[in-house]
Amino acid sequence: MAKDIDIGEFHWLMDMLQTIDVGLVVLDNQYRVKAWNSFMENHSGLKPAAVRDRSIFECFKEVPRQWFEHKTQAVFLLKSRSFTTWEQRPYLFKFKNYRPITGTEEFMYQNITISPLVSTTGDVDHICIIIYDVTDIASNRKQLEAANAKLEKLSRTDRLTQLNNRGFWEEQLIREFMRFNRTDSISSLIMFDIDHFKKVNDTYGHQAGDEVIKMVANTLQETMRVTDVAGRYGGEEFGVILVDTSSENACIFAERLREAVEAKIVTHDKVDIKVTISLGVSEISKQVGDHKAWLEQADSALYKSKQGGRNQVTLWLGD
Repeated sequence: MAKDIDIGEFHWLMDMLQTIDVGLVVLDNQYRVKAWNSFMENHSGLKPAAVRDRSIFECFKEVPRQWFEHKTQAVFLLKSRSFTTWEQRPYLFKFKNYRPITGTEEFMYQNITISPLVSTTGDVDHICIIIYDVTDIASNRKQLEAANAKLEKLSRTDRLTQLNNRGFWEEQLIREFMRFNRTDSISSLIMFDIDHFKKVNDTYGHQAGDEVIKMVANTLQETMRVTDVAGRYGGEEFGVILVDTSSENACIFAERLREAVEAKIVTHDKVDIKVTISLGVSEISKQVGDHKAWLEQADSALYKSKQGGRNQVTLWLGD
């Protein structure tokens, strides 16, 4: 009887909380609903009479039972509050989002406070759940993070080719060199450029040259693996870091790329333009002093491809 009185006396708070823009739910130790305010009614579409004395898990299938019981057991036993933020779990109750400002969000993001309701005997047989609608905060945070991610990507992306720009690509080259020193994991580096590119610009114009550069970059992206790191090193020169790849396999990759570029046609102002590329390959080794030396080896192999007549792949084998 005393427990019923406690809950009965608690209801006077409900009158005050009906006008507050937070959800309020009271559950007993069997997780049956004992109180349900207007916020919950408005967002769930269920009146208090429809949920009273029913299990919260029966009424809302999306409430994760194992997680929720684990979360609330400490409240019942230790008589202490528990909290969950939207960053830990986006919602407890999957309510539709109806806020006009954040209308793009599908559901309401929620912060949750779970408090013990101590009876006059000192027991905790009921808990109070308060649900805060934090959709605006969550949406703003997500938009800010998305904007920051976009800015970060822009800061490391070459605008013309959408490959990594030189600065970021060199950072990855340094990182790969350091990884090799730690783990001895093999990697290969390819440097290549477009043959007679100045002639393309002089003959067809810089816009045509840009189209050729974009074609080569697109072909590279089509050929490379997700784990490979490609970048525009400058002008018509490109670099590719082939992680966990031997020089033999790197040469196979380079030859496949060379053939793919040679087969492509760039049409600009109704004129078909064909180009080729020359490539240099260098496998990292303990003899490489730093990332610059590794780069110089690949560049040296590229220079030999140029000297040898262009449109070919050369593996650096030492001076």
